[in-house]
Parts: sequence; structure tokens; C-alpha cells
Amino acid sequence: MSKAPLISIVDDDALARDGIRELVESLGYKATAFESAEDFLKSSAVADTACLITDLQMPGLSGLELQEALRSKGYHTPVILITAFPDEKHRARAFDNGAVGFLSKPFDEASLIKCLTVAITAFGQVVKRCITLGSTTSMRDSGLLAHILPLFKAASGIDVHVVAVGTGQALAMGARGDADALLVHDRAGEHKFVADNSGVDRRDVIYNDFVIVGPSSDPACIHGLKNAQQALSQIAGAAASFASRGDDSGTNRMELRLWKAAGITPDPRGGWYRVVGQGMGATLNIASEINAYSLTDRATWLNFKNGRDLEILTEVDPALFNPYGSILVNPANRPNAKFGDAKIWHEWLTTKPGLDAILSYRINGEELFLPPRAAA
Repeated sequence: MSKAPLISIVDDDALARDGIRELVESLGYKATAFESAEDFLKSSAVADTACLITDLQMPGLSGLELQEALRSKGYHTPVILITAFPDEKHRARAFDNGAVGFLSKPFDEASLIKCLTVAITAFGQVVKRCITLGSTTSMRDSGLLAHILPLFKAASGIDVHVVAVGTGQALAMGARGDADALLVHDRAGEHKFVADNSGVDRRDVIYNDFVIVGPSSDPACIHGLKNAQQALSQIAGAAASFASRGDDSGTNRMELRLWKAAGITPDPRGGWYRVVGQGMGATLNIASEINAYSLTDRATWLNFKNGRDLEILTEVDPALFNPYGSILVNPANRPNAKFGDAKIWHEWLTTKPGLDAILSYRINGEELFLPPRAAA
């Protein structure tokens, strides 16, 4: 199979289209041609195109609109625009969007060859395909993302840049258009995010559970309890130290719901309730230093290396069910959204390839995450 770069030509004029294709092929490049921008965008050639040569004025999408459509999908394909009606505003718009050439018809072969040379060089230096994922710190601190992202990259060629924050912050990122996809764990917040048109196509991914960890001395006597509300009531009653993330994360939101269900409003001024304002790993570090209780997801706990005298004391309460959801950020709210690549990630993560990758991640032989199921 030829390794020559692929040049795609889009022009509604058949004679012009065929003439450019013959010239391109005579230079040793591979060439494919389309009579409309719409046909090109629907084709498999989009991802493989090293340079796009397109007419400016066409029925349907113009050449400039085609160039902008590619950028909105995350493609940085070098583009050469050609036109019989050159206009300085169009020229400026084309180059502002990264065009490598703007040629007036009729143009000489040398001008096109020069632009092609620039385009092929630019293609070799083009920014890699990459999406931004707003994710919970538990996905990072558990080690799961470090395990599955190389597998996704190998399957797709797409890099995933992770911004690990609390679920509330991740949802806010998505609402601002600062991410392409989200991986979070607060169903109520996720459904509101979609209802507000900030996201689309929310899907269950996996689940695990929360546990309450604490010092082995267990001053609140919660060891073996299978009722989280009762455990928190006893912690508050004993004024035993409790480290709270306090960062509007999914874990923090769950903790606050459990306190509310127990009829307790913990007061940081009381001394025993400490608001950390950090991720799960940092919160557990502080809990271990001050011998405090804390709520954590099981996966992060199993990957935690600084437990000291902490251990799991309360678990296996249906109220501690912890589902994770994947959501695509609404591309209408993200001008530079890489929706196409984000959707590839979303599909991979929520179908068998991604699930198999997730389930293959274990610590000391123990599964950290399980396939999705309905809420308990």
C-alpha cells in the first residue's frame, strides 16, 4: 500500500476538480475528489487527509465553512483555498483559521506545488488528536485512568487530557465549554447538566461503592456497621475527628446527603469536623495524619498507600452505591469542541472495549469497578 500523503479535493466544478487531481497525482501524491463539502465530511477520507484543496464558492457549505467545520471537529488539516473571486476579507478569514494557501483562479502549477509543500510539512507537525476530559479525582487517584487511557490511545490514536477535579467543578467546566466530555459520579447533578442543555447522551459507565474509613481504635464504635447514617450519627455523637473533602465533589455531595439523612449538620467550628477542600487522595492523607474518619470511594482506598492506622469500618450499605456516568459536552456550548473525537471516547468507554479495559484493572486481585446497574 502506498504511503504517499492523501490530498483531498473538493470542488463542484468537475473540470477543475479533475484537473487538480491529475496534477496532484502527477506529483506522486494520492488524491481523492468530492463535488461538495458535505460529501467530503461524510467520507472516511477526512481523518486521513494530509491536505485539503477546496473551492471557496460552492453550493451548500463554502470552502471557508468546510475549513471551519474541520477545526470544530478537532482536525487541523492544512487547507488550500482556491477562488475565481478573490476577496481580502475571505483571504484574512482563511489564514486566521490556519490556511496554508489562498490561490486565485487561474493559478499556475508552481503556486499550487509551493502550497502543497508547505501543507505536507505542516501536516507532519500537526497537533495530535486530543480531547479534554473533566474527571473526578477518584478516577485519577484510583489509578483507573492511568490504566485505561493508554489502551484507548492504542485503539483510537486519540490522546485524552484529563483535568481531575471534584464532580461539581467538572460539571461547571462542561457548562462553561472547557471540556469535551465528562466522567463524574453524581447522578442528580448529571441529569440536571443534561436537562440544562449543557451535555448530551449521558450514559452509565461503571459503579463501585463508598466506604467509611477510620482509625483502628474506632472511638465512635462504628466497626462492622452496615448503616452509614448510623455510623455518622455515632461519629458526631462522639465528636470524633472527621475529614471532609468539602470540594463539591461527588463524594462530598454524597457525604452531605448522608449527614442530612442522619439529621445532622456538622459545624466546622466545632473542632471535630474538618473541611479539607481537596481531592480524595489528599483528604485521606490528612485523615491518616490526624486519625480521622472519612468517606471515600472503595477504589481510591484500595489504591491508597498511606493508610497508617486507618481501615474500612462501615461498608455494604445500599445507600453507599456509587455509579459513574459519561457525558458529552453539548458542542453548541463549546465553539472549539472536538465532538467527533469525544464521541469516539464516549462510545469506547461505554461499550465492551472500554468495559473490558476497566474490568481488567485490579489491585491485589480485587476488582475496583463493576459493570453498570440500576440504582439501589
